[in-house]
Amino acid sequence: MSNLSFKLRGPQAARLGPHYQRPLGEILVDTGVLSREEQLRALTIQSQCAAPFHQVLLAEGLASQTEILQAQAAKWAAIHLSARENPPDPALSKLLDPAFCLEHGILPWLKLGGTLVIATSRPDLFEDMHALLPDAFGPVVMGLATEDDIHAAIAAAHVDTLTLRAETTVDDEESCRGLHVIANRRQMLFAAGAAVVLGGLILMAPALFYGMAAGWAALTLIAVALLKGAACVARLMGPVMPQTPAAPAPQALPRISILVPLYDETSIAQTLVQRLRRLTYPKSKLDIVLVLEEADEQTHKTLARTNLPPWIRTITVPGGSLTTKPRAMNYALGFCDGEIVGIYDAEDNPAPDQLECVAARFATAPPEVACLQGILDFYNPRANWLARCFAVEYASWFRIILPGLARLGFAIPLGGTTVFFRREVLEKLGGWDAHNVTEDADLGMRLARRGYRTEMVDTVTLEEANCRWWPWVRQRSRWLKGYMCTYRVHMRRPARLWRDLGAKRFIGFQVFFLGALSQFVLAPVLWSFWLVVLGFSHPLSAWMSPGMMTAITALFLLTEVLGLIIGAAAVASPRHRHLIPWVPTLMFYFPLGSVAAYKALLELLRKPFFWDKTEHGHALGSATLEHGQ
Repeated sequence: MSNLSFKLRGPQAARLGPHYQRPLGEILVDTGVLSREEQLRALTIQSQCAAPFHQVLLAEGLASQTEILQAQAAKWAAIHLSARENPPDPALSKLLDPAFCLEHGILPWLKLGGTLVIATSRPDLFEDMHALLPDAFGPVVMGLATEDDIHAAIAAAHVDTLTLRAETTVDDEESCRGLHVIANRRQMLFAAGAAVVLGGLILMAPALFYGMAAGWAALTLIAVALLKGAACVARLMGPVMPQTPAAPAPQALPRISILVPLYDETSIAQTLVQRLRRLTYPKSKLDIVLVLEEADEQTHKTLARTNLPPWIRTITVPGGSLTTKPRAMNYALGFCDGEIVGIYDAEDNPAPDQLECVAARFATAPPEVACLQGILDFYNPRANWLARCFAVEYASWFRIILPGLARLGFAIPLGGTTVFFRREVLEKLGGWDAHNVTEDADLGMRLARRGYRTEMVDTVTLEEANCRWWPWVRQRSRWLKGYMCTYRVHMRRPARLWRDLGAKRFIGFQVFFLGALSQFVLAPVLWSFWLVVLGFSHPLSAWMSPGMMTAITALFLLTEVLGLIIGAAAVASPRHRHLIPWVPTLMFYFPLGSVAAYKALLELLRKPFFWDKTEHGHALGSATLEHGQ
């Protein structure tokens, strides 16, 4: 370390002298990194968006991290540190909590004599951070390292701590990680007892069992129909998404971090980068993070062949006890610096001005609006019949049901993408439940329980419709398994859930989760009433009066008609009108959901935290829709 030199940090004006007063751009021009034209361009962009000058240089590709670091070292008369030439001392790297290091962009790096050198990539904020250090640290001097080197050193020094936190950041009481049936004797006994009772009832009194199942199916059918009908009426009464205000002036735009979890994405990665390049948000205020799993060699190799712009970077998540999207996002969140945190999936194609819409709404929304959910649509709805039905279902959900529920004041189960959070609220809630395979729906409920609201925002992201039947079943089974876990977690203490949500939202929670799950599981019972419609005798005809049988059959038909009305209303726009003839065929589409529900039940018992990966990229070679088409 003898080649290192430094100046102890005393009063700033006396310490740095006139060189400190020189702008960073001037130093870069003198060293030949920038031309005068490039300096003027960077200063113009900075004046327009009020981003730090070094972020403008990086985002616009005018200078590298290393070049900026060397200029900062000259400006601040500070030590220039390099992970390759002067690697950090592992013992010193653990002096501070990793969360503190990530928040302030620092790391204790080495000691020179009795002086501790702390690396930072934000020299202008060093004095504020210095005041927060323990007195026992003694003399401290600032060293300068790239953000990448600091992040890599923090990740290496605190790998066990960071991975454990990513898996357990949500409190035990709110997480589903303790719900493994096999690990809980009491739950095993309850499940075994219930299976014996049901089995005995089926063998000894099959008609009674069928009648009970039909009764519960009819009851939940009524509840779900009423909720959907109310949401549909609320939606059709007028716009329920607040009109997006004009975007704030560029100087007032917040920094936004976007997490894009990738796993085994060899065919979609390069297309994803092309789509992200279309975003019109100022790149100096945009931080897009591609989140990769350590063991995912294929995606690593694919991205290594991809030319990433400076405002897109990668974070590698170390291996752990499970591999799930929420665990990866929890890990990556600490390495982000945006005031707003958003989520995109690998196959997403967001509207170019989407982030301006999000920033504008957050700027005018009250503080309790902690989350904005965008609209999801498909860019391959014409791929085949399954894709068409999936597109009708998505349109019904994101254009009718969710907006209607929001207008009525119900808690909204979030979608897994095109969802944006106020970072401070997200961290207060502990991020995502790493063990829940529908972490989005769970987080929506936790937001509501803490008194926060989710609003829909009128901006669209195009996705790839899963258009092959078995992958569709696998994807839907993961969603339904996650809904089962979410329901069990939040119903641990029903009285507390009632107090948190209030009566209306508590009832809505029951209808949405328990009602929807019951409908998928008991769908075969409801389908049996088609026998009556077709003129055949129903298995329960001997147990029910003709009037009751007629009433249940009419109820079944009315709910089918309601589904057709919602589906037709959802695809009535010019962009989706070609789907209207396919709406009646949904009755042949939803039986796949029952197959998925039984698969989900089996997995819930055997491997509740297994993430059944959805493969993307199958529509890339087919005709697809883009925004504006």
